[in-house]
Amino acid sequence: MTHRVERKKWILYRHTNNFDLITAVAVNLKYFSKASISKEDKLSLLLKLKDLAYYKERNPELPLDSINHRINTLAYYLFGYKDKIDGNDRFLFSPLGNLFLKHIDKKEDLSKIFLTMLWGVQFEHPHGGSDKVFSLFPFRLIFKLLADERLGNRLYAFEVAYLLVFVENIDNEKYEKLIAEILEIRKWDNAKIEESLKKDSHAYVNSIYEWDYYVSELFQNAGIVEKTQGDVICKLLHGKSTYRKVTRNFITLSPNLKSLNDKLLQEYPFDEQPLKLDDPERLKIDVIKQIYNFYPQILLAEIGEKEDELKHGLLNLAQLIEQYSNNNEGIEAYLFEDILTDGFNMFVNVEAKKIGGAGNADLECLYITKKKKFAVDAKSTKNKLSGLNAGRLAEHRTKIGGEYTIVVTPRYVPAVLHDIKSAPIVIIRASTFSEYLYNHIDNEVREIDYADFDNIIVNNLGKDISRDISTLTLEKFSVKN
Repeated sequence: MTHRVERKKWILYRHTNNFDLITAVAVNLKYFSKASISKEDKLSLLLKLKDLAYYKERNPELPLDSINHRINTLAYYLFGYKDKIDGNDRFLFSPLGNLFLKHIDKKEDLSKIFLTMLWGVQFEHPHGGSDKVFSLFPFRLIFKLLADERLGNRLYAFEVAYLLVFVENIDNEKYEKLIAEILEIRKWDNAKIEESLKKDSHAYVNSIYEWDYYVSELFQNAGIVEKTQGDVICKLLHGKSTYRKVTRNFITLSPNLKSLNDKLLQEYPFDEQPLKLDDPERLKIDVIKQIYNFYPQILLAEIGEKEDELKHGLLNLAQLIEQYSNNNEGIEAYLFEDILTDGFNMFVNVEAKKIGGAGNADLECLYITKKKKFAVDAKSTKNKLSGLNAGRLAEHRTKIGGEYTIVVTPRYVPAVLHDIKSAPIVIIRASTFSEYLYNHIDNEVREIDYADFDNIIVNNLGKDISRDISTLTLEKFSVKN
C-alpha cells in the first residue's frame, strides 16, 4: 500500500457542511462589515447570521469562536486571505472570491467557481494546518480520480479515509499505484475493512468524520458532487463515548461540471508542484498572494464572464516577468512590457511609455501632478536577482531625467537591499504591485491617484516598499476582523 506517515494526514476543514452559510458569511463580510470590526462588530455579524437562522447559541455571552471559524473557512477555500495591519487581522477577498460574490444569484455559476477554488487549494496551505510533509493539490487529486473510468468515476468514503488523506505527494507513477490500491480494497468485505481501520482507529475515525460528515456533504450542498448513501461497514470510537459510522457512501462529479473539470485537468495538472511557503527567496506573504491570485481564464468562458486581458495580465505579472527572463527575444518580452505599461497608465496622473532595449529603462514615466519623471525596470528571477547595479540604473534615469527608479521583481536575495541603500531606487514585488492594481480594477476604480505611491517612494528610497503598498491595498479594499 501507499507509504503513509504515522498519524499524519490531510487536514480537511470541518467547521461547516452548509454551503449557504459559507455564502452568507462571505456576503456579510464583504458588503456589511467594511468598518472596523471590533469585538462588538463581530458580535453584530454573529447576530446577523443568527437572524438568518444560520447560527444557534445557547450561551448568552455569544462567544466569537464560531464567527472566527467561519472566516477561517473562507480562507481555507480561497475566498480570500488574512493579513495584519497594526496588529489587526484583515481579510482581503481573492479574485475568485470577488467573482463568486458577483455571481451570487446564479447557483450553477457558484458551483463552477467553487470547484475552481478547490482546484487552487494546495498543501502546504497558508490556513490549513496540514503537516509540511504533504506537498500536493489534494482536491485536484480527488477530481482526477472522479474522472477516472477505471474507478467507475466514483470515490467511496472509506477509500478517502483509508488511502487518500495519507498521500504525501503525487506523480503519474504514484497515481497508478493509488488506482491499483483503490481497486484492491474495493474487493475487501466489511470484516477486513473494519479490521484494517481499527489498526489505527484514531487517525481513520477523524478522516471519516472530516470527509463523510463534512467535506463531501459540503460539496454536495454546493452542487459539485452527487452523493449516494451506501451500507454501514462498521463504527469507530470517536472520543470517549461517541461512535462514527464507516460507510460505503460514494460521490460522483456533478454532470454539469464535467466539461470544466476536464479543462482544469488539462491546463492545471493534478501532479503540479505546489508553491513553498518557506521559499528562502520570497516573503511568505508574497507566496500567499500568488496562491490566492489563482484565476483561470477557462472558468470565465464557462460562466459567460467577459475576459479582461489587463486584469488577467496583472494577476500573472510575476509569472510574466519570469517568462520574460527565459525568452528575452520572444513574444513574452513584449507581452510583459505592454502589461506593465498598461499597469502604470492606470494611474490617472501618470503617463507611462515603453522604451526597453540595452542601456534603457523598461518604462519612462511622467508623474503629471508634480511634473517629475521616474523609471521602471523589471528584474527577472532567472539569476535570482542576486544583485542590482545602482550605477547602471542611474544611467537609465539620467537618460530620461528621472528622479527615482522603481524595480519590479518577483523575488530577490537580501543582499540586494545593500546595493540600493541610500540610492533613489525602490523595490516592489510583482505580486504586491499586481494585487494593488487588480483590486482597483475589480472594484471598478479605473482611475488611480499616484500620490499615495509617490509619497511612499520618496519616504523610503533605498528600500523595499512592498509591505507599505500591501498595507495600502489592505486599507483600501480589505475587511477588518
